[in-house]
Amino acid sequence: MPGGQPPDAAPLLSIIVATHRVEPYLRTCLDSILADADDRVEVIGVDDASPDRGGEILEGYAHRDRRVRVLHLVTNVGLGQARNAGLEAATGSYVWFVDGDDDLAPGAVPAVLERLAASRPDVLLIDHVEIFDDGRVEHPWPRGVPPITEGPVDLGRAPHLLRLAQSACTKIARRGFLDEIKLRFTPGWYEDTSYSHRLLIAAGHVEVLNRVCYHYRQRTVESITSTVSPRHFEVFDQYAKLFDWLDTDMPDAYGLRRELFRVMIDHYLVIMGNDHRVPPERRREFFARMAADFRARVPRGGYDAPRGVRRIKHRLVRDDAYRTYAALRRIYRLARRIVPPRVAALARRRGWCGRGLRSPGTPSPRHVRRHDRELAR
Repeated sequence: MPGGQPPDAAPLLSIIVATHRVEPYLRTCLDSILADADDRVEVIGVDDASPDRGGEILEGYAHRDRRVRVLHLVTNVGLGQARNAGLEAATGSYVWFVDGDDDLAPGAVPAVLERLAASRPDVLLIDHVEIFDDGRVEHPWPRGVPPITEGPVDLGRAPHLLRLAQSACTKIARRGFLDEIKLRFTPGWYEDTSYSHRLLIAAGHVEVLNRVCYHYRQRTVESITSTVSPRHFEVFDQYAKLFDWLDTDMPDAYGLRRELFRVMIDHYLVIMGNDHRVPPERRREFFARMAADFRARVPRGGYDAPRGVRRIKHRLVRDDAYRTYAALRRIYRLARRIVPPRVAALARRRGWCGRGLRSPGTPSPRHVRRHDRELAR
């Protein structure tokens, strides 16, 4: 049953906070939201049957602050479905998904409210930084994507925006627009993949708030992106749903399809390149699925493949050359043991070896993590 009372007037913004096993971070998350929020904001806390005290914490905030309401789910349904439950309870004109182990930057809520009230977009894109357990703060940006200017953006003229982090948390959506396109999160890991891309592609009015509003916590434990599991194969289902929608509803979006194909292969390679995801005995099978998707979805006339080592990786996927891919990984790892760390770091920054583009659906999805994290638990 929901706790707290709905506000007298419909708010402009509903912030949906889904929680599961995030008790150590939840108070920081909620405080970061409420400190700058006025009566135009409501917070919907969704307790996804968490075994810790997360539900009690949410109820405590709802008891003290009428802007907070709580949903307690009877069984654990996962991040995407918990967000859907919060969305159904939300009354705001816009919705912002914030994960319970993340937090917002000071001043973020007033800045978002001001832009939403002024421009009334379908989607508002915000910037984020990644916070690590050792105190590091990083501002990730995918290679080949120029800085985004403040104000409205046209995805048709800038399809490379699809390379930005897939996270739903960096995209504030108009509730009515979500209903118009019948968009909700689909079950499974990597749920942000089929949500975020469809959201951007379908939107008629996208605005950019060129400001860091979101602090994305990179957790090293209890994160999907650091969990060895066959469930990482669910990323193929998420992209299948996305491309099926694109073929049915947006058959003329050729430029976006080309960009999305590159994003898909980059995302697969990030998952494949992480030893803490796909079970070792199923890595060959995962690579074969990557190759099958390459052949099935490669755009007519080709696509804008990345350069350098990443281009080689794309070709290996195209040719289903798993043995060559695995051999090159072994050579690279051997080189990392020999080459001094500072030289290796310089090589990675200059694209001479290794990691490839940090895809939007990786973890930063945690969304899997979630989920995601994936990028974007």
